[in-house]
Amino acid sequence: MPGKPETPVPVRRAPVQRRSASTVEAVLRACSALLGRIPLEEITTTRIAEEAGLSVGALYRFFPDKQAILDAVAVRHMQEFRARMARVLVRAAFRSGPEFLGRLLDAYVEYLDAHPDFRALALGGHISALARESQTRPGAGPAGLLRAFMKRRLGVRDSATLDLRLRMAIETGERMIAYAYGQEPEERHRVLAELKRMLARYLFD
Repeated sequence: MPGKPETPVPVRRAPVQRRSASTVEAVLRACSALLGRIPLEEITTTRIAEEAGLSVGALYRFFPDKQAILDAVAVRHMQEFRARMARVLVRAAFRSGPEFLGRLLDAYVEYLDAHPDFRALALGGHISALARESQTRPGAGPAGLLRAFMKRRLGVRDSATLDLRLRMAIETGERMIAYAYGQEPEERHRVLAELKRMLARYLFD
């Protein structure tokens, strides 16, 4: 289920040469590794550069500050998740909107569980408003997949109301998923199940 092109991973300047691309990749991998090991508050650009085997100056050629690196890591994960789900959706035959929504939420939680670096950013509210906006606009991110399904399978037309409802669903979903992860496993499962029912009623009733 293809959608509009994603916003590129945000960097200070595009890595044209292979060596530059390798530097950007090293920075992002280093940041992800640190996010999986230590609290975000302990991560600095100096520590990221050391983890990547680079000088701080080399890091600053492409990223102005730590937030830019965190955003780049988060955006790349969001794009990867959307690409994976798009491949799944091409092969799947969902019978209803609630079924599709449930699979999308399950897949997102599975992705969070498998990627502790992204989980730390997404659930901790450490993604900037600008980066989040790039992935929640019409046609991007999970909202873009949901929009495409509603248009192609359910015959829903584009409208300002649809845009608003999708944004509200995504915002609500993100906050309730973060809440669910703060609970014990059994309670988390119940919260996520209720979230599916709540969003399904809001979007499809």
